[in-house]
This record gives sequence, C-alpha cells and structure tokens, in this order.
Amino acid sequence: MDRDSQVFELKKSFRLLETKVLVLIAIPLPVFSFAYLYTSSGNREVYLPEISPVFLYLILAAILWLLFLQYNSFQKRILPAKNSAIALSDKLLLYGKAAVRRYWYLFWAGLLSALGLIVYENQIFTVTYALNLIFVSLAKPTPDRLVKALHLKNEEREMAYEINRRED
Repeated sequence: MDRDSQVFELKKSFRLLETKVLVLIAIPLPVFSFAYLYTSSGNREVYLPEISPVFLYLILAAILWLLFLQYNSFQKRILPAKNSAIALSDKLLLYGKAAVRRYWYLFWAGLLSALGLIVYENQIFTVTYALNLIFVSLAKPTPDRLVKALHLKNEEREMAYEINRRED
C-alpha cells in the first residue's frame, strides 16, 4: 500500500474515533446541565425518594475510581503499541480502542456525577464533574497526543500529523 492510501485510511480511522469520542462526551453534558440547573434554581421541584447517605459516598467512590481507572486502563491498553514494530494502522487501532474505553469510563463518571448532584444536591458532584471535564479535555484524541502516547518517530510521526492536513 502506498503512503497516500495509508494516510487516507489513517484519516478515516481517526475520524471514526473522533466521532465515537464526541458522542461519549456529548451525552452526559445535558444530563449534568439539567442536574446543575435543577439544584441551583429553587423554583422547580422534582420529588425523589429519600436515599441513604451511604450511597453518596458509594457514588463518590465510584466516580473517583472511574477517573483513576480511565487513565490506568488507557496506559495499559496502549502499552503493546509503544515502541513496537507493528504497522501504524494497527497502532492506531489499539490507540482507538483504548481511547474509546477511556471515554466510556469518563461517560459513566459524568452520569454518576449528575445522578449524585440531582439526588443529594451536594456540590462535591459539581467538583467531580469539573474534574471529569478536565480529563475529557486533556485526553481527547489528537494526532499530537497519538504521537506522544505511542512514541512515534520519523515516518510514522509524519503520517500521524498528516491526519489533520486538509486535502485540496
């Protein structure tokens, strides 16, 4: 396969990865926005059953665990692609699977933050969602992050950077 067709395939794979990640980012955002607006405005009432405060700590622990797990799992899953002799398309495939899994963890952390906020009206869940957004922003797949995460060099590095170049 020649270089241009390889770059075209990489672009296609990367665009699909970006789409999956954007969907996983977009869904928890309106859910948390609703929860935040509900708790910050006093004029709407949603009657929820009383839930034991023990679950507050369980939800908080689950969120923190998911935030830890997303980073740890991502690093473990891309390890086989680092400094190995496999093709760049295979490295991108491993990176893509690891990134989607990472965003599933962030997806659930975002939804649990919204759930915790709406049920307990405790602002710690606003902090956990803000922390979640920081991870979402710092982890979003880009060619530069792909190069750094997989330690790409020379030809592979150039091909990865060509992913964002527009075609005439």
